[in-house]
Amino acid sequence: MSISAKEVRVTGRDAVTLATSLLQRARLADPVAGMWDAADVQWWWRKPQQSDEVDQLFWLDDDGPVAGVLLTGAADDSWQCDPIVVPGASGYEPADVWDRALAHAAEHASAGFDVPVSDNDVFVEIARRSDLTPGHRDSTGWMDAADRPAVSVPAEGFTVVDRTQRLDAPHHMRHRSGHMVKERLEQCSLYDPALDLMVESADGQVAGYSLYWFDPKTKVGLVEPVRVEDDFQRRGLASTMLTAGIDRLAARGAERVKISYESEAAAGAYHGVGFRPTSTATWYQQSAG
Repeated sequence: MSISAKEVRVTGRDAVTLATSLLQRARLADPVAGMWDAADVQWWWRKPQQSDEVDQLFWLDDDGPVAGVLLTGAADDSWQCDPIVVPGASGYEPADVWDRALAHAAEHASAGFDVPVSDNDVFVEIARRSDLTPGHRDSTGWMDAADRPAVSVPAEGFTVVDRTQRLDAPHHMRHRSGHMVKERLEQCSLYDPALDLMVESADGQVAGYSLYWFDPKTKVGLVEPVRVEDDFQRRGLASTMLTAGIDRLAARGAERVKISYESEAAAGAYHGVGFRPTSTATWYQQSAG
């Protein structure tokens, strides 16, 4: 085993804190490599998961985490395994981190698990040579904040508001993310209620919502999630929220903004406001033993 950095195991919010530091360090080391930013992991924290009390593995050098294995287990017994390393750092060998990741996931995910690997990731060749089965693919797009489009005017009868204006109302994502979403988001260091946007109809219905995350260490903004309810589709509301949210990210100091997507419809919406595809990722599958 060629991992000389110190190994630690932590759970829950302590794991989110270490994962945040690891992903920030990785992003500062390489502006585009890998799938995830610190805000991605914080978004995953929005609702309780089976993995909340599962040990997450990290390896630390004198400057903090240099590698890690993140396990995420949803209520439906679907599991995701993410080996993460800081590009160019010493103290680990990618193949050894990969092997530890798969072994650790196998201990907890008896029904199998997915390992997403970006095509610009240090693990891409290791994944291709592995016994895992390639599954679905998704894409990541980036935008320079300086090139952002002008903020779109909402369609007639709709208004963009943020969470600071609706603090007394139940959180608008509770139907899909659970009743603890407000509490869990507020536990995240990168969550900002002023970047938690909704589009409301004239009668007060939430027609759509989107959440924007600014990381002051990396100057990266993340868009996750974006949702327009079915009854309000095809009115330009996604573009309205995206242009408003990205403008707020730029005002916070974001230099670049990232989004991930799978469908052609999502690709059209995001490309339409200026995101450009930069990489794809394959979700490799380990079936039940």
